[in-house]
Amino acid sequence: MTKGEETRAMILQRSAQVFNRKGYFGTSISDIMEATGLEKGGIYNYFQSKDDLALQAFDYAVDQIREEFAYAIKGKVNAIERLRAIIGVFRQMPGGHPFEGGCPVLNTTVEADYAHPALRQRARQAMQEWRDFIRLIVARGIERGELCAETDPDAVASLIIASLEGAIALTTLYGDSIPMDHVVDHLNHYLSSLLCS
Repeated sequence: MTKGEETRAMILQRSAQVFNRKGYFGTSISDIMEATGLEKGGIYNYFQSKDDLALQAFDYAVDQIREEFAYAIKGKVNAIERLRAIIGVFRQMPGGHPFEGGCPVLNTTVEADYAHPALRQRARQAMQEWRDFIRLIVARGIERGELCAETDPDAVASLIIASLEGAIALTTLYGDSIPMDHVVDHLNHYLSSLLCS
C-alpha cells in the first residue's frame, strides 16, 4: 500500500467513526480535520466533497460489518449456528464494536431519511444485502432439513433485523444492555422453534 493509499484509508476509517457518532448533518469538515489531523486541502486531495467522503465512509463502515459477519459465521455450517453468530455481531454494536455510536446503517437510515437521498439509498442497499444474507441462510437451512419446511425466510430476516436494530436503538438511548439482552433471549427461543423436530 502506498503512502497515499494509507492516508486515504486512514481518512475513511476515522471519518466513518465521526459520521457514525455525529451523523452527516452534525459532522463538519473541522470535525474530520480534527479526527484525521489533516488540513481541509489534505482531505480534499482524496475526496471531492463532504458528500463524497460521507458516502465512501458509509461504504467503508458497511464493509467492516460485512467482514464481522463473515468472521462470525466462519466454520459454522448449521443455519441456527450461523443466525446466532449474526445476532452476536449485532449484539456488540451498542458497545462500540466495530464503530462507536451503534449501527451505521440504522443511524444513517434515521438521519438521512428523505433529507439526503444518496445516503438513504446506500443505507437501503446495505439493509437489503443483510436481509438477503439472512434469507439465504434460512433457505439453505430449509433445503438441508435443519429448519421446518414452512419457515418463511423473508419473515425470519425481517424479524431478526427489526428486533436487533430496535434493541440497538433502545440500548444506546438508555445506556443499558437490558433491551438487547431481552431481544437476544427472545430471538434464541424463536430460532429454536424453527428447528425440525
